Formats: sequence, C-alpha cells, structure tokens
Amino acid sequence: MSLSEHDFHSEDMHPIDVVENVAQVRQWDFDRVADDQIAMAVEGQWRTYSITLAWSEHDEVLRLICTFEMEPPQDTVPALLDVLNRTNDLCWTGSFTYWQAQRLMVYRYGLVLAGGQVAGAEQIDRLINAAVGSSERFYPAFQMVAWGGETPEAAMRVAIAEAYGRA
Repeated sequence: MSLSEHDFHSEDMHPIDVVENVAQVRQWDFDRVADDQIAMAVEGQWRTYSITLAWSEHDEVLRLICTFEMEPPQDTVPALLDVLNRTNDLCWTGSFTYWQAQRLMVYRYGLVLAGGQVAGAEQIDRLINAAVGSSERFYPAFQMVAWGGETPEAAMRVAIAEAYGRA
C-alpha cells in the first residue's frame, strides 16, 4: 500500500508526527526522542542505517542525518575524504561527511519548509529513501578505499550507478 493511500492530514501535523506515521507504515524501528526529534533504524542491503530527523521551528528546517559506523585505518582516511568529495559531486540531494571522532559516515540533508510549508508523507518517505539509497550506492566505494587498497578513482568506477526506468 502506498503512503498516499493512508489517511494522513499532514497539513495539520507537526513534521515529526508525519515522520512517525511514515515509520509506522514502513514498520521501521523508531524512537520519538523528543517532540522535535525522531530516531529510527532502516535496513539496507549493506547494513542497517541510523536515521535521525529533527525539526527546527526557528529555522523552519527538517534536518535528516543518516549514519553508519566506519572505522577505516588511519592511513586510508585521506583517500576516504577524496572519495567523499567525489561522491558529493554525484549527489543531487544531501551530502556525505565523515565524523572521525565518532567513527561515523554521515549523510545529511535539510528540507527547508519556510513560510509555513508542509512536508507530506510521500515527501518524507522519499527523503528517507534518498538517504538510504545514496548510502547504499556509495558504501562499496567507501569500503574499497578504506579496506580494499583501491584508489579513489577505481572505487568510484564501481559505485553502483543509479538506474532510471524499467527493463
């Protein structure tokens, strides 16, 4: 069943309430951390991704942070950062960064909802799926550089290409 078939009245809902409803429909494990924040776990092909969405009333921004653990050998960090720059050139939405102190790979995106705009369930679902999709797409390249001894150029050639349409 698509999200549009559910009776969401998102124009009357807090953005995190919309996210919570999407998580319930998708049967993702989640925890409503605060009124303005929710954390969830979304299973991907390569790993389980930790996703946090937070609403800033002041900025009118719904912020998504998708993380997964990554503990590369210290000598491969410069090549990993090179791959991150190359990856970000290919990401239309969001961007990756590496939080070295926390040993986390991070995908971030801020959805601006200025002027009273409302994020609907389909938009939230697409936002979360874009984060997981980008993480899945580039995970092999990150791994190849961090542990496989590949150059950033070679790792990017094997990054899973986006497919459009149907076969």
